[in-house]
Amino acid sequence: MFSRHCGFPLSALALLTFCCSQAQAGGIILYEVGTDNTGLANAGAAARAQGPSTIASNPAGLSYLQGTQITAGAQILYGNLKFDRDSNTNSGGPGSGNALDPTPGGSFFISHMLDDHWSVGFGSYGDFGLAADYRNGWSGRYFSEQSSLAGLSLVPSVAYRFNDQWSVGLGVKAMYGMLKSQTAIDRSPLGLTDRGDGQLKYQDDTWGYGANLGVIYAPQPGTRIGLAYTSKVNLDFKDKLDIKGNGPALDRLNGLDTKLSMKVPQTATLSLFQQLDPQWAFLATVNWQDWSQFGDVNVQVDTSAAGAQSTTVNAHYKNTWQLALGTQYQATPKLLWNAGIAYDSSAVSDANRTLSAPMGESWRLATGATYALNKDTDVNVSWALVWLGDLPIDQSKSVSGVRTSGQFDNAWIQAVTGNMTWRF
Repeated sequence: MFSRHCGFPLSALALLTFCCSQAQAGGIILYEVGTDNTGLANAGAAARAQGPSTIASNPAGLSYLQGTQITAGAQILYGNLKFDRDSNTNSGGPGSGNALDPTPGGSFFISHMLDDHWSVGFGSYGDFGLAADYRNGWSGRYFSEQSSLAGLSLVPSVAYRFNDQWSVGLGVKAMYGMLKSQTAIDRSPLGLTDRGDGQLKYQDDTWGYGANLGVIYAPQPGTRIGLAYTSKVNLDFKDKLDIKGNGPALDRLNGLDTKLSMKVPQTATLSLFQQLDPQWAFLATVNWQDWSQFGDVNVQVDTSAAGAQSTTVNAHYKNTWQLALGTQYQATPKLLWNAGIAYDSSAVSDANRTLSAPMGESWRLATGATYALNKDTDVNVSWALVWLGDLPIDQSKSVSGVRTSGQFDNAWIQAVTGNMTWRF
């Protein structure tokens, strides 16, 4: 009933299922990378220039940092992503349980001012990807069982300060991408129902390259306007299809060389930092992310010595926007308090939301505090809540007729972050 030709799009869609599922549970690139930016909900990120973590948000901010500075941070992400099926589901199996396991993360940044004009730095951080682990046999197993996608960025950077008003910066980004997926395959269209589901596994790691660019304009003391751009990063994953338990018709696909090509979205960020008085500062950010390109995933499978079959699957993603507002309050000479709120639009419409990519609009509420242990050492603790709300989904497979319908109820993610900064 199934040939190699009709088996290929099935494999392509299964791979796309994995790819999108961890591209962000909320449809947004993570702003939480173990820094004090977490407690501001990204407000003012491209204009603050208050530590070496500016490498991640705007490398031009390096020109504002005196001497040598080091920031090291760690964080834990955890949340609630539970799918409750409804009566329209015919795939069998229960709801998902909580698919978001606690996920640790961290970052490291160092900056050094060479002279009055030149500064250099290096950053290592992961701002792309999460992991989902659904229970075995759940009702959406034909779309995703286990998946993880992570991007670790290594970013050497340089900044040049023309004068008191203008600074520019450049970072060269090397991203190490790691992908792993496991998805159940429905065997009923093959007439094979006696041995349960088949299974598809896919795993690879690769490198992709891009750049961070930024400029900061300070029209007057206490006012900074930052504009930053992060280029797209192409990640090309390669692995042999690992297909088990499907009978001779699909087992012939097992071991075929397969390439999955995706684009980490390019972004643009405009931020304001405004010192209102010696105690209070106002911060704001408008951010754009190019998710439409991420939604077009190319899958290529070598089916014979003559060449490969290739297709591009369109997940119907759309670009997103973020608006973030925040404040800083210097409560005492040693204690700085941060707070922020942000809104992110959704990368998918309700009609295009899938079990493998339960993305939607989100609200962020964040706060944090930085305490100066002495004149050369700060410690920061921050917290952020990303609220996704209810995410209804009704998804079917055209070949088998399998349908999974229901919603993720009250979905949310929280981040708790701690970091220290040393100045030399």
